[in-house]
Amino acid sequence: MLSALEKAKVLVEALPYLKNFDRKFMVVKVGGSTMTSPDELRSLITDIVFMEQVGVWPILVHGGGPAISAEMERAGLKPHFIRGRRVTDGAVLEIAHKVLIDRISSNVVELIEAAGGKAVPLNGRGSNFLIAEKRLVDGDDLGFVGEVTEVDVELARRISSGGVIPVVAPIGRDRSGQLFNINADSVAWHLAAQLKAEKLIFLSNVPGILRDKDDPKTLISTCSIDGCRDLVKEGVIAGGMLPKIEACISALEGGCHSTHIISGLTKHTMLLEVFTPEGVGTKISVLGGK
Repeated sequence: MLSALEKAKVLVEALPYLKNFDRKFMVVKVGGSTMTSPDELRSLITDIVFMEQVGVWPILVHGGGPAISAEMERAGLKPHFIRGRRVTDGAVLEIAHKVLIDRISSNVVELIEAAGGKAVPLNGRGSNFLIAEKRLVDGDDLGFVGEVTEVDVELARRISSGGVIPVVAPIGRDRSGQLFNINADSVAWHLAAQLKAEKLIFLSNVPGILRDKDDPKTLISTCSIDGCRDLVKEGVIAGGMLPKIEACISALEGGCHSTHIISGLTKHTMLLEVFTPEGVGTKISVLGGK
């Protein structure tokens, strides 16, 4: 338990960061595993609402892979992936948008409002917020899997500036109205780039980039774009971390100021990363450094 003096010190240390991030966008991408953990989700929501109430403009982008897979299995469908992307036929697409929009987005909005904030769900179903087109993965047709082509960032800007937190589900549509399942990391980096966000934060099941994936003490606290590419060549960045690094680089090259990969398994990890000089995860920026 912190003493009153220690609490005061924390607030004083955070003040410069609060000023720097006033009315700045922070895009926060949350994985599907956090969405299925009530305690982790409530802790995250508390942090998001705190950020909004001290002047930050957070945008929450969520996935829902585990919940979609569970719903598919209940329907007698076997999840199938090609290079990490879910093969999505008509039945799977129906499950995906019901889980992502009707269940997860609605639940997150309710939790934000219960915590004292205001929120609104955004997606491409019934609107042009997320415009997408069909995506082939290395020539393979995965069905209704799409890639973002346009994001209505002005709508996100108006919502955020009005004190409301956008909650974005990765379902888009093309100009004919056909829905597509989109990778949530891709939606997050497109938003961060087009909004020139101050930060893009990925909440992961690991503390950041580890030089030795089995040793948390080998955390790399800061890295540049070139440094990340070198780590990919060395094989340090591989597997499930690779798409997140690619998303970070795309966001930075598109105009986002910095990107972060942090653990979503520790309470208030996002606040520690954003509002303290030490941080807790890996910060990736164009040139690296704090």
